Amino acid sequence: MNERILEKLTTLAESAKYDVSCASSGTTRKNKPGTVGSAHGWGICHSFTADGRCVSLLKVMLTNHCIYDCAYCINRRSNDIKRAALTPAELVELTIEFYRRNYIEGLFLSSGVINNPDYTMERMVRVIKDLRTVHKFNGYIHMKSIPGASRELVAEAGLYADRMSVNLEIARETNLKLLAPEKDHESVYKPMSFIQQGLLASAEERRTIRHAPRFVPAGQSTQMIVGATNDTDREMLLLSSMLYRVQGMKRVYYSGYIPVNDYDNRLPAVTQAPLVRENRLYQSDWLMRFYGFRAEEIVDDGSPNLDLEVDPKLGWALRHPECFPVDINKADYSTILRVPGIGVKSAKLIVASRRHGRLSSYGLKKIGVVMKKAQYFITCNELPGQTINELKPENVRRILTSKKPTRKEMARNQLVFLFPD
Repeated sequence: MNERILEKLTTLAESAKYDVSCASSGTTRKNKPGTVGSAHGWGICHSFTADGRCVSLLKVMLTNHCIYDCAYCINRRSNDIKRAALTPAELVELTIEFYRRNYIEGLFLSSGVINNPDYTMERMVRVIKDLRTVHKFNGYIHMKSIPGASRELVAEAGLYADRMSVNLEIARETNLKLLAPEKDHESVYKPMSFIQQGLLASAEERRTIRHAPRFVPAGQSTQMIVGATNDTDREMLLLSSMLYRVQGMKRVYYSGYIPVNDYDNRLPAVTQAPLVRENRLYQSDWLMRFYGFRAEEIVDDGSPNLDLEVDPKLGWALRHPECFPVDINKADYSTILRVPGIGVKSAKLIVASRRHGRLSSYGLKKIGVVMKKAQYFITCNELPGQTINELKPENVRRILTSKKPTRKEMARNQLVFLFPD
């Protein structure tokens, strides 16, 4: 690898770091004789980037030149930044050499749009096709699909990539038009639909032909920016719910807005990314995917934004005291899952354990229930304590959000002596 290529890599890796939708492998493709690499298992080796993100892939752009002028993007056309572009052959060489040195386990490939979407997409497809067919690379590949790319190129990319994604970026189209005038939601939904159709066709084909090639075996994902516009949490979660339900999305990622272009008056004046809000959205997303909550339950018309002080499950419970207390020894699995402080694993253990006897608070602690939260929403083998209905939701909230003094503060208070005047 010569210094010129490594200098390009430094520039393009820096330009790619703001895309958070780089998941590790969800495929089960093992190493085979004559191939290079493996994408076996639900997680692969991890490293840490300069900005603290945990990644396992060579995360790079083919080029950071772009014909679009999206206000929120560091690579926008009007930005005066260092530009670079790798040829498909250079990127293939980088990937193989980095893998042989055990630096990476796979590739996350994105790109700015040059000339037009199909021209850019064709060059990206050439990279992953050469890796698979010429170099027999068997590691994990995540490729960004370019909005507006043709069905044929998306279909070809899906034969070589483990996961594909198209970033939606902004939940409401009017806001997307404001910040990215050259883009619209239709150009994003089309390749999403192409990927979904390919997944369905592949699944149908594999029912009759066992060894038929798999199309995007790790599914597709997307990303939304949090805090760049006035989109509410309700709008984002309703959109995510639709993407999971209709497009068969594997993951929706939420990226707190980072002010990389603070000179643009279309963007909010913030000093740091809204990380707490980003975290609450991920928690809400988890509730929709694994806990049986609907988006309309987590955020309703009366509270369109998530409460940043409490997690979304606790927020729902405080708004619906009529659903509690839950009898741990009688309630079904789906009801137990809605109790704050009880996770999926704990709920399964509760259902399994009570076959052998009634559960007490001690047994719940051993299972892993966070009793600090759960005690106000359940009854178990002992006499019931004060639940949310006796204490009232506002008092439970105050108890759970009150901060305990630190050890230093407690030690300082112990040294204060009060003398009479």
